[in-house]
Amino acid sequence: MLEKLVLTGAAGNLGGHLRAPLSRLCRELVSSDIAEGVGDLAPNETYVKADLGDPGAMLSLLEGAEMVVHFGAIADEAPWEAIHRSNLLGAFNVWEAAYRNGLRRVVYASSIHAVGMVPKTEAITVDTPHRPDTFYGLAKCFAEDLGRLYWEKRRLESVHMRILSCTPKPNNARAIGSWLSYDDLTRLVTRAIDTPVTGFSVIYGVSDNDRSPVDNSGASHLGYRPRDNAEKWAREIYAASPPLDPTDDANLRHGGPFATTPLGEGAEALLNPKG
Repeated sequence: MLEKLVLTGAAGNLGGHLRAPLSRLCRELVSSDIAEGVGDLAPNETYVKADLGDPGAMLSLLEGAEMVVHFGAIADEAPWEAIHRSNLLGAFNVWEAAYRNGLRRVVYASSIHAVGMVPKTEAITVDTPHRPDTFYGLAKCFAEDLGRLYWEKRRLESVHMRILSCTPKPNNARAIGSWLSYDDLTRLVTRAIDTPVTGFSVIYGVSDNDRSPVDNSGASHLGYRPRDNAEKWAREIYAASPPLDPTDDANLRHGGPFATTPLGEGAEALLNPKG
């Protein structure tokens, strides 16, 4: 069990889901975001409001921690100025603060959008070169390269989880292959924390879907074994979905709608429609 663990992005959907399971992996959990609060706290959890773009705030936040689970960022495509402060500068501030405070590991929420422009006809592995689809994806590439640099030059470990589509259940045709259940997200983050040695590692955050578009065999050392499968929703979702246009890059690229949305304009609503 860790003595102290820090979670950024604790007010977000995924960060909020992780708070309870992470509190059981450590004696002290510090949750953080720019929101005023995150509601009820676990007995061993405290909340600190902190801006990722403030290096001093990150240095203070990570003091005394063993690891940080870094989910804080803008979780969609956005104008460059916003992405730069939150997702690029924020990542640098977290890694630098982790190094200065002597942390052992950064567990990072990367994204499929780091390789989102790769055609679906090409196999994707943990060694697939970066091919971002947006400023958002570009920021994920930066953080992955940052993690490799800090491992190779400063021996700060990191695990980069290229999350595909994490929702309560799959809600579109693309998600039949790309879905990551909340329970499998917890399993993935737990393995990223409790694996004794990770060095610099990349792994895809996806459930055990029959139609998964990625290959995680290169990250088997992390011991992540997903259990959920989107296939049980396939017939229902395919029946309710219009035929996919085979000439539309939103259907041809791993990034889905992020592959065709204009740079700087949000795309998340297209991936996870309401209703």
